[in-house]
Amino acid sequence: MILDVLSRQTAVGPRAFVARANPVAKLLVALAVPLAMVLTVDVVTAGVALALEVAALPWCGLGPRALFRAGWIVLLSAIPAGILTAVLAPDGGAVLLPAGPLTVTTASATAAAAIVLRILAIGLPGVVLVATTDPTDLADGLAQLLHLPHRFVLSALAALRLFGVLAEEWRMLGLARRARGLGDDGVLGRARVFGGQVFALLVLAIRRGTVLATAMEARGFGVDTRRTWARLSRFGGRDWAVLAGGLAIGVVATAAGMAAGTWELLLA
Repeated sequence: MILDVLSRQTAVGPRAFVARANPVAKLLVALAVPLAMVLTVDVVTAGVALALEVAALPWCGLGPRALFRAGWIVLLSAIPAGILTAVLAPDGGAVLLPAGPLTVTTASATAAAAIVLRILAIGLPGVVLVATTDPTDLADGLAQLLHLPHRFVLSALAALRLFGVLAEEWRMLGLARRARGLGDDGVLGRARVFGGQVFALLVLAIRRGTVLATAMEARGFGVDTRRTWARLSRFGGRDWAVLAGGLAIGVVATAAGMAAGTWELLLA
């Protein structure tokens, strides 16, 4: 599913305010908001940040279905983390769910809520970045605005473009094995077929990567001299507004946590 989303980044809301911003601005927001979240673990800071991010979604051009398709893995990682925290965190306050040696109290439930909200608040800006950004535009911005080495940028771009190809290869491998009747002999048989399919995809990925690297080197992508770019990447007023909005989310969330008395520096 993630491979499918990466192969169709700009298909959702391309005219939205945030979607039309420079990818570098969205990348900086995706780094700034998590930075504010990793400094503390509390319900107020994470909850306010997540609420502000959700309120900004209409500006990103992401509907509920597109948001779920792009970010289901973030939700999938947040729920188990919350459950484990609720069960294993230190007890405190009233007992909400007695289960023998493993109990859920108000303190552990609050910690679990903070963990879930924190994961969602950290992951949502990255989901927006992936779902609304064309990889080529991001590569142009990284090389021209952030002045990252062009060999690294172009290599990452080529690898990202192959995600869609690998997704199609995975689908074809599954269909081929199903046509041969493999994987129909129970759980162990399906696990064995899955392992073989993963190994086959790895071999195909290495072969494609080798061919692509040779082709790019033959076309001069590996030269050390300064190169030119077909499309200019500019950082304008819209991009500054998006960056300011992302920084505001981190500042407002942190201020809310401090005002509520729940903010506590983890590094202290």
